[in-house]
Amino acid sequence: MSAPLLKLSGVHTHIGAYHILHGVDLAVPRGQLTLLLGRNGAGKTTTLRTIMGLWRASAGTITFGGQGIAAWETPRIAQQGIAYVPENMGIFADLTVKENLLLAARGARTAAQMDGARLEWIFRLFPAVEKFWNHPTGKLSGGQKQMVAVARAIVEPRELLIVDEPSKGLAPAIVNNMIDAFAQLKASGTTILLVEQNLHFAQRLGDQVAVMDNGVVVHAGPMAALSEDEALQQSLLGLSL
Repeated sequence: MSAPLLKLSGVHTHIGAYHILHGVDLAVPRGQLTLLLGRNGAGKTTTLRTIMGLWRASAGTITFGGQGIAAWETPRIAQQGIAYVPENMGIFADLTVKENLLLAARGARTAAQMDGARLEWIFRLFPAVEKFWNHPTGKLSGGQKQMVAVARAIVEPRELLIVDEPSKGLAPAIVNNMIDAFAQLKASGTTILLVEQNLHFAQRLGDQVAVMDNGVVVHAGPMAALSEDEALQQSLLGLSL
C-alpha cells in the first residue's frame, strides 16, 4: 500500500489553556475522499485548522507528501498544493464572484490571465459560478456561496482539498449538486478531506472514514464498512447512516 498523502501522528493541539486534540492519528490516502465525522465539539475543525497551521500542534507530527509541515506557517502549507475551505466559507462578500476567484488565482493579475480551460471545468462543476460571475458574492444564496468557496479553492490545481462541512444549511437539491461536484473532483485525481455532519452525503462520497470523539480518532476504516454496521454507527455517532 502506498504512503498516505497526508498523515497525522499523535497530534496534540492546545488553544490557550484548553487542550483540544489529545493525540490525533489520521491518514488520508492519495486520490481518495476521506470523511472526518464526529459529534459537535469532537475536535474535527481543530484538526483541520491544525493541519493548515492556523493553530499550532503542540506535539506530534503532520506530514504531507512525506514532508513534515507541523512547524510551517499557513502560506507555506498552502503553497504545497493544499486548499482549505473553512466552515464560514472564507469568501469576500463585497467582491464579485470573478474577483473572488481572481484573488485565489495567484498566477493571474486579470481575469483574462486565468486558466480558461480550468474555468470552463469549474463552470461545469458549479454552473452558478458562471451565472453570477459579475455579481457581488454577498448577494448570493448560501448554496451559491458554498459553490464559490469551493471554486476559489480549486481555481488552481491542488493535490489536497480540505473542506469543513460543505453541506451545512444547504437545501437538498444543492447538497446533491455538491455531491456530484466532489465526485467529479475525486475522479480528476484530487485527494479530498471533508468534515461532514450529513451522513447521507458521507455515505455517497466517502472512500475512507475517521470518527473523532473527545479530541482523538476512535475509529478509522472504509466508509462502506461503517455504512453496513448499524451497531457501530450507533456506538460511534449515536445515529444511523
